Order: sequence, then structure tokens, then C-alpha cells
Amino acid sequence: MDPRTKLSHPRPDPAADTAEAADPARRTALRGTGGALLGRWLAVLGAGLAACARPPDGPAAPGSLPGSAPGPLLGFTPVPPSRDDEVQVPPGYRATPIAAWGEPVGLPGALPPWRGDAGETAREQAAQFGMHHDGLQFIPLDAHGARGLLVINHEYTDDGLLHPGGMQPWTAEKVRKSQAAHGVSIAEVAREGDGGWRLVRPSPLARRITAATPCRLTGPAAGHALLRTAFDPSGRWVAGTLNNCGSSRTPWGTVLVAEENIPFYFDGGPAPDADQRRWGLQPEGFFRWAVHDERFDARRHPNEFHRHGWIVEIDPLDPDAPPAKRTALGRGLHEGAWVATTADGRPVVYLSEDGRFEYLWKFVGRTRIATPAPGQRAAEANRALLDEGTLYVARFDADGRGRWLSLRAGEPPLTAAAGFPDAASVLVRSSQAADALGATPMDRPEWLAIDAARRLVYCSLTNNAERGAPGRPGIDGPNPRARNTMGQVLRWQEDGDFDATGFRWETLLQAGDPANARAEARGDLRGDAFACPDGLFLDPRGVLWIQTDAHASQMHRGEFAGLGNNQMLACDPRTGEVRRFLTGPRGCEITGAALTPDRRTLFVNVQHPGEPDSDRSDPAAPDAVSSWPEHRRGGRPRSATLVIRRTDGGEIGR
Repeated sequence: MDPRTKLSHPRPDPAADTAEAADPARRTALRGTGGALLGRWLAVLGAGLAACARPPDGPAAPGSLPGSAPGPLLGFTPVPPSRDDEVQVPPGYRATPIAAWGEPVGLPGALPPWRGDAGETAREQAAQFGMHHDGLQFIPLDAHGARGLLVINHEYTDDGLLHPGGMQPWTAEKVRKSQAAHGVSIAEVAREGDGGWRLVRPSPLARRITAATPCRLTGPAAGHALLRTAFDPSGRWVAGTLNNCGSSRTPWGTVLVAEENIPFYFDGGPAPDADQRRWGLQPEGFFRWAVHDERFDARRHPNEFHRHGWIVEIDPLDPDAPPAKRTALGRGLHEGAWVATTADGRPVVYLSEDGRFEYLWKFVGRTRIATPAPGQRAAEANRALLDEGTLYVARFDADGRGRWLSLRAGEPPLTAAAGFPDAASVLVRSSQAADALGATPMDRPEWLAIDAARRLVYCSLTNNAERGAPGRPGIDGPNPRARNTMGQVLRWQEDGDFDATGFRWETLLQAGDPANARAEARGDLRGDAFACPDGLFLDPRGVLWIQTDAHASQMHRGEFAGLGNNQMLACDPRTGEVRRFLTGPRGCEITGAALTPDRRTLFVNVQHPGEPDSDRSDPAAPDAVSSWPEHRRGGRPRSATLVIRRTDGGEIGR
């Protein structure tokens, strides 16, 4: 997730934000560092969390992980940091690209080939994998997981690579092509006899969801006046989903994707209103869609802005089912949403909001997950499951305790007099509601991972270089370092079931490099150094996989000089040991992870290889930073999904 599009709480220094918007180079400072260790994980899930209330069928004993055998969890030889334009994996592993930007997804009757010169039309791009792969899920289609669907998010676009001549000139066709390169790709894959994987094309389940695909608005805010526009007077349909970051699978078989940095798609004009400024709306959108698509002109159509920033639910096995934006989960700059289940079968959705000084959330569903009728899929039986429930935002206290604060309209301070006349206004303006409730502003909460057996939730916080700056919030318990360039990983345990309103939190690790001169940039890692944790994935054995997203303007410089390219690491949460498993090519982010049921194939995304400091490539020199994966002179670097396997066919990570 690109740091230049990471928004910040404007409180209480609007002058600084205005200067940042006017000077794109300043936006690189949006990624931070983690600080002095506060409450290091006590005796590896020991004393602190042992005091938490547990249900009768609650967490396993400290020091053990469900599904894991005694002894070391990490069985591979770590790789060193790398500055090479290649993917590096441990000895005994191989990594092969698949599903690269521009390859045909496999839509029946539409298989436009990759040209390599950006000459595809918008219509052709809408049948190809989009740009900047992010969240990733694997949906098995058979009992052995030898066939399945890849569900791949496409966060944003590099218009310097996407079009001949880049943004010069900027045309309506280029806007449509940029919109077509956003969204989600659903593609069928199959394992071959040698253990490799191939795309199945065409496939009746292949699908592209773009920034123009009709999506339903559902839940308490659907149809509200704040969601009605000239394009949709009903307030119940919206064209497209965009800036899709993290993703997760639900117990009923759907996929949840988040809409993150929506303000950068809209033009706010010279005087955005207070609500728009709170969300970071600027006079001109970074992607300049409003020039040729008036929906993204927030001056003319202010409510269109309200129709993005939601969690989107997709049924990957039903190509005809429209994506649904679930308004009950609240609107925000969400990185993703991850689902747990209460003992009585109700869904609990944890949500992160990736912005400086933004929040962590929890939605507790009102209705139990329904058992499908004979011949019915679980996704069909639970179409409206996420439309009713209670939304909470987290407050972290310095003593290691925390509270979930409910967002209920009419209860002080969320009253009509304060600008919240009804439930829909709270959900549309959830960030402002959280401000009023006194939630804890965090260091850019990113991905979450849930250990269901012990009611544990892990959270990566990438960084926040403005922590402790003049006019900004200072250090606190879960955000303990000023000028936090390195980031940290937290975890908390609920007081009983997942619907509890109290929890205990601790810091698992603080990222950094022990070689750094500044104490707050050294971290406290046991094992391999890294910075800017982003993607998280907890595998069935209990290994916590951590992916990094340092920006191109940070890598190989200053406090990042010894850390190499972005990478993927494995952490044993029982001991805190960290080993580097993978390093990516130049200018990339490593993100998204999915295991096959047999645990012998790991899918991982390489996002935006070759991205320069400016975030937009020079169309005259597309390979200036990277030429991965093809390494063709003058060619375009391409996001792609990696297929990672052990050469002996064994389980990943052992």
C-alpha cells in the first residue's frame, strides 16, 4: 500500500496538511517508525494475557498454538537482504510468477493478450488482470485443492506504465482504462503434474470487477439522502469499487475487500467542507479522473464521495451476483476486514484503517450464520448477514487494557446536535464519530490476523513519522515511539468471546535495524531485521507471516540502508523469532498470502515492481527501476502473483 496515498488525521494542524497536499514529495513522510517497547509480550503469551477472562472452550494454554506440533515452527534457512531485481526464496524452494498484470483473466469469449507496449484499450484491460495486486485469496474448487479460484485485489494504477505517453495527453479513454485496471480479478487455476500451477482460460467462473462495475449498497445507510446522487437517486447502487487493499474469506464462503484511499480519486475544489477535509479530500485528485468523469468532482456531486470507502462483499462462485458494499460495517480508509465467529455463531468483523492517527474497529453481527438449505450454498443463505449489528471503535489504555466503544446514534456524544441525526449519518461519517468518542489514534493499522482458538487478534502498524510532531498526538501505549519510521505488531485478547467490549493488549515486536544510530529505529527483533510491517497471515500451524511495504523513497537510504528490498518474513509468536523467507524485486511491495489446503503451495503477490520515488513511472523509461518479471529491455515491470513451492513437495515453512 503506497505511502503517498496514506491519509492523516488533519487534527489539529491543517496548515501542515495543506502544504503536504501541495507538495507530493512530502507525502512520502506518511510512513513512520515504531518506538520504545512498552509491555513486551509477557513470557510469550504468559502473565499479562493469562489474566484475561476465558470462556469454557477458550484459548489454548500459553506457549502452545492450535494445530502445531511441539518444537520449532520455522524450518527453513533464512535469505539475506537483497537489492537485486529478482525474487529470492530459501534453498529448497522455488517461486514462479503467474497472473501478471495484463494477462487475460479467462473471461469466456474475451482473451485479449498482453501486448507489452501499453497499447491495450480500456475494453481489453477490463478482461485482463489489473495493476498493483494486493489482497489475495485462494478458493478451493475440489476436496484436494488441486483446482481453485484466485481472488486478487488491484489497489491502484501507475498511469506512467498503463498508457502510451503516460498522462500526456490525459483523455477520457485513459480514465476508463485506469478504472478498468482497478478492482478485483477472479481467475481459475489448476495444479499440474509437476506441482506447478496454470491459469484455466477460459473459465465460467472468471470475472473482472472494476471501478465501473455496478455494486449494491446495503444495510442501514442504503437509500439514505447522504448516498443519493444524480447518477443514482435511489442511493442503493454505485458504479465500481476502487483502491481495494486487504481481503479475507468469510466462514460462509464470500470474500471481503476494502476500499482504502478514496479521497485521491476525487477533486475537492478550492474549498472542501469540514467533513471532506477530515477525510483528506484535496483540491485535485491524484488520479485526475474528474477531468473526464464528473462523478469524481466532489463539488458537483458531493454525495458520490460518500458511496466509496466501504467494505465490499463478493461471492466468487456466483459471477452474476453484484458486489455488495456493507454499510453496517462503517465507512473509512479501510485496509481490510477479517471475520471471527462467536460461540453462538454470530460474525464478528475486525477492521483496520490505514492512515496516520486513524483507528481499529469491530463489528458484532446480530444474526447467527445460517445453515444452508439442501442444494443451497452458504453464501446464498447469508446474503444479508452483515447488514445488522453494532459497530465499535477501539480505545487502548496505557495499562495494557482496552475498550470497544459503540457507535450508536442518539447516545452522547453521537447526537443530532453534534451532527449525527441517525444511524446512517454515523456510518457515513464514522471517522468523525470515532473522533468524538475518544478512540485511540494509531500508527497506521494495516492487516489483521485472527487466532480463533485463543481469541487473539494480531495487527501490523506500518509506521507514523508524524507521531510526536508539533500539533500531532504524542506517544502512547500501543504507539510508543516518536517519529516512528519502522512500525510494530500488536496483539490483543478479548475478555471472553469475540463480542466482548474489553480486551488486553501487548506489543509482539517492534520493527527496526539494530545497526541504526537512532535508538527508536533499532527495534527489538529476535532474528532478521525489517521495517514497515504491512500484510499479515497466520497459517494453520501458527506461523505469523509478515510482509513489508517500505516506500521507494525510503529503501536503501538512511535508517533503511541495511534492510534491502521489501520482503516476507515468518515469525514464531511463541518465541518472537523472525526469519526472512522472501525478498522481492526493486521498487515493489510484498502483499497478500494464501495457502492451499494441503499447505504445499503458497500464493503471494508482488505489487508495483519498479515504482519510483514519485509513485508514477516515466513512460519514456518504464524499466528505469525494475524490469521484473520478464527482464526485457524497455519493457514494463508487472505486478504478479507468485506460486511458491518446496522442491521436495513438502509443507511450506517447515
